[in-house]
Amino acid sequence: MKIRSVIFAGIIAIVAISVPVAIYDTFTTDENKIRVAYFPNIGHVVPIVGIETGIFSKGLGNDTKIEIKLFDSGPQVIESIFAKSIDIAYVGPGPTINGFLKSEKQDVKILAGAASGGASLVIHPNSQITSVEDFPSKRIAAPQIGNTQDVSLRHYLLEHGLKPAEKGGSVVVFNIPNPDIYTLFVKGEIDAAWVPEPWATILVEELGGKRLFYEEELWPENQFASVLLIGRTDFIKENPQIIRKWIDSHDESVNWINSNSKESELIFNQFLEKTFGQSLPEKIVSESLSNLEITSDAINESIYIFAERADKLGYLGRDGYDLEGIFYDAKEDKL
Repeated sequence: MKIRSVIFAGIIAIVAISVPVAIYDTFTTDENKIRVAYFPNIGHVVPIVGIETGIFSKGLGNDTKIEIKLFDSGPQVIESIFAKSIDIAYVGPGPTINGFLKSEKQDVKILAGAASGGASLVIHPNSQITSVEDFPSKRIAAPQIGNTQDVSLRHYLLEHGLKPAEKGGSVVVFNIPNPDIYTLFVKGEIDAAWVPEPWATILVEELGGKRLFYEEELWPENQFASVLLIGRTDFIKENPQIIRKWIDSHDESVNWINSNSKESELIFNQFLEKTFGQSLPEKIVSESLSNLEITSDAINESIYIFAERADKLGYLGRDGYDLEGIFYDAKEDKL
């Protein structure tokens, strides 16, 4: 079987199954339960490896049950937090900031970082793009409006004096799910894509795409938070000890991954196989993970920069924004 068919089968399995998991699972409440949301992709390797190795269950102890909910969309996660059907989650900065502001600072707190970087602008092999000067009249895709890659793409255009077509500019921006970006890339119907891992590596290794740059190259000190650990504020206040244990186990998982990269790659692929009946080629997983920095650091400054960029794009409303209180402070639980 060709690598393309293997990867595409894995993509279809993951997309087809992860959406119903997010939508149709019955959510229950329980005093001794923590309900955790994350995505089945390499950027969320911390909760995947931490769960699969038993680091989190050991850290929380026998008195607390871990209930896992798989999602494929940050906004879905935030809506589930608003509905009190999720307690903590791994999600990008875009949905996190939007959730914090939409709830008037009441429902969302950033507990820690989980990953930095892991996104690239990949050029189609038949495209003539060699620099930003070639962007006019080109078709560039990014995932859904307001997500991390979309904000980064649109800010990059703005920074270079360009506008998307819907704003009267010359660059056609497609906001579509990553699997659809893959399909359009196969068909040659887009010139480039600003996508996270493992999609960026898939487009390069399987479809012959070329990275114009890694997104971290555009950030101060080559770092930006791409995945965050967040919590529902009410749950944090009511269960400070559980939260503390989770954060400690989260840190332990980060350290374990950084010390055991090959084992982490294997565990991630075993998770895909167990959950969806499909896995990804080892080379794709290995390169994707190497393009991420796995870290507990939320890289606070990048959150403020991201919010500023999103605001310039009109994503944070007309009345300005204030991120005071978005970061969890354990001292608050001792008051």
